[in-house]
Amino acid sequence: MHAPARRPMVLCVSVLVALLAGCGAPGTIGGSGHLPGTRVQPTAAPLAPIQFPQDEAPHHDLTEWWYYTGHFHGDDAQGQSHAYGFELTVFQTLRGQFPPYYAAHFAITDLARGTFHYDQRTAFGTLASIPTAGSTSGFSLPVADWHVHGLAGHDELTALMPGYGISLTLIALKPPVLHGGNGLITYGQAGFSYYYSRPLMAVTGAITDHNASIRVSGIAWMDHQWGDFVSLAGAGWDWFSLQLDNNTEYMLYIIRDVQKHPLATVGTYVAPSGIASEVSATSIAVRSTGTWTSPVTGGTYPSGWIIHLAVASQQVALTLIPDLRDQELVTAQSTGVAYWEGAVRITGSIGGHAVTGQSYVELTGYASPPAGDQTPLVP
Repeated sequence: MHAPARRPMVLCVSVLVALLAGCGAPGTIGGSGHLPGTRVQPTAAPLAPIQFPQDEAPHHDLTEWWYYTGHFHGDDAQGQSHAYGFELTVFQTLRGQFPPYYAAHFAITDLARGTFHYDQRTAFGTLASIPTAGSTSGFSLPVADWHVHGLAGHDELTALMPGYGISLTLIALKPPVLHGGNGLITYGQAGFSYYYSRPLMAVTGAITDHNASIRVSGIAWMDHQWGDFVSLAGAGWDWFSLQLDNNTEYMLYIIRDVQKHPLATVGTYVAPSGIASEVSATSIAVRSTGTWTSPVTGGTYPSGWIIHLAVASQQVALTLIPDLRDQELVTAQSTGVAYWEGAVRITGSIGGHAVTGQSYVELTGYASPPAGDQTPLVP
């Protein structure tokens, strides 16, 4: 793990702890008790529906993130083929009148070398930099020397760490998908979350792999989530993005309590046409086929899955195998958590017809940074 870049502002440790508490990053511990279910509940004053492009921009809410995962490949100057998985995410945290806090994670799964690498960055912004409601300018999020920019499904990503750097252009091939039917998931007393995805984005650009520049292409998945919600102590989730070679996609989101028992399951199916529909919790069955124990945190994660779905009168049976077992990020210097987020390959069948694909899986709530790493952010 590499240290984050120098922070542009100096805040006392107590303020930083307050900023991080419940920031909603993967696995962040921010409250107490059990995570309520995610079934949408009626409210006295219904929340506004998601609008595009207005809601692509940052919001004045407690927690927000823009999340990219995907796979790309290319040939180097000697004609050798290289394949990679990648993650790039930016978290925005707002607490009262403090300036917004930004944390970013960048990871590369290098399949040719069989290695996993990641880094992290932090920065403070200004409240004035968050646009007013109704902005149509999209998002532009610099975090130290990394940058994420997007509008209307045309996104640009740049990030670098020792050994690797990316400069990617992403173009949405399907319209944005609203999860939970209307793009709003409520957590009861814990708050609410807006949530949409761009489930299929074409990726072009370049990766710098140990000083060699390689032109690449592939596909990615983008998530955008925001709202006045916080994570709760000991809770976690298993999240799956599934991109299949029959031009269909699935999102599965299994939320667990502190005993790791499922509290709620959210599922979305995206047809080749781009039309999305909910997958009921009773139509989803996920079983892990093994485990992996981190040598860094000691946390034990599921590793490998069998997924059965009943979608559009068809039976979906998928087997997921991680490309590498160790794809754990320990982010004590930015979000203060440890989580597994990795590239996964898919085989299986739909309605009796063979199908393959690729996936990213996120596992939170299984591990914490080692005691020596659990220090507050120090400017």
